[in-house]
Amino acid sequence: MDVSLESLLSIALGIGLAAAAGFRIFVPLLAAGIAARTGFLPLTDGFQWLGSTPALLMLGTAAVFEVLAYYIPGVDNLLDTLATPAALVAGTIISAAVITDLPPMVKWATAIIAGGGVAGLMQSMTAILRAKSTVVTGGIGNPVIATTELGSSLIVSLLALAAPFVALLLVVLFLWLALRFLLPALLAVGAFAVWGANDGLAD
Repeated sequence: MDVSLESLLSIALGIGLAAAAGFRIFVPLLAAGIAARTGFLPLTDGFQWLGSTPALLMLGTAAVFEVLAYYIPGVDNLLDTLATPAALVAGTIISAAVITDLPPMVKWATAIIAGGGVAGLMQSMTAILRAKSTVVTGGIGNPVIATTELGSSLIVSLLALAAPFVALLLVVLFLWLALRFLLPALLAVGAFAVWGANDGLAD
């Protein structure tokens, strides 16, 4: 099976948008819908609904509620429990919507493994970060995390639409940094918090 440059470009676009869905589920879906509505982004068969007026209204409303909800203490952590499986679905859908010139089985396998996988991993990392922030700062630091997530979702979404390969490199870099530095640091903070709690109970 020959994979054209256009196919590779669409895969990079799909992974970039899926990664953005890991930060905020509805923001990249809305961005893709607007891009499709304006004729900038061609969607594969069966996904043209993404650029329809009802879909844009629904996605816009959902995006606003999602963004605002992450600034409400307690609700943000609750949303994370729901957002992880939702991010997997959103990442898969948005990847499948833009990946072109591939056999259906290959397209969906790529969308599920790469798109859904990246979205789920991104969301899981931010959920862990928010949970640790809640423990360490009592939730005071959570709005900073929420703002960073929103900005990241917007930037990655726009970059994926404008320069898919650059967005893909950014996603790879973020994943490497997260696994190399962020995850060990979060685990260390969590262990310290548990140790402090146990020490307090012992006293």
